[in-house]
Amino acid sequence: MRYNTEKFGMPIETLFLALGAILLLVLGAIIANGQTETQAMKAARRDAQVQQPLYMEYRGVRLGMTPAEARAKLGEPAMKSDEQDFYVFSANETAQILYAGQKVMMISTDYKGGIGAPDYKSVVGEGLLERPDGSLFRMVRYESARFWVSYNKSTSVEPVVTITIGAMK
Repeated sequence: MRYNTEKFGMPIETLFLALGAILLLVLGAIIANGQTETQAMKAARRDAQVQQPLYMEYRGVRLGMTPAEARAKLGEPAMKSDEQDFYVFSANETAQILYAGQKVMMISTDYKGGIGAPDYKSVVGEGLLERPDGSLFRMVRYESARFWVSYNKSTSVEPVVTITIGAMK
């Protein structure tokens, strides 16, 4: 039995070639659509591009320093213990240095009224999250350097800016 290759007005090979090309175009469109970036993916990529930490010390004190090294940089604390030192630099600026295993593990500074606080862009970069109560927050993790930095501005009667640097476990 002989097949009619002209049944559709063209040779069967040409028909299969056209169908194959259409299938490839449809498949390509499906794959391309599945690879479009969502906002979350763009934010993750933007954060991943942050290579060099913007803010990694406070008045010369860095994570990993000994209590003696930190006290040499900051002076005598208002309150002192093996686990934590509390400093009062002015009516608007205080700091807490937390120790674990005789190493600085966290540095937290408060700026009453935001007076003297560094600009958030120099601490955590762009993209502060505004919470429903109007407060501002952003945390940046530096996985390769094993620490994180956060910026928080409260919405109290007299706002407080808190900047914290913490070691990852």
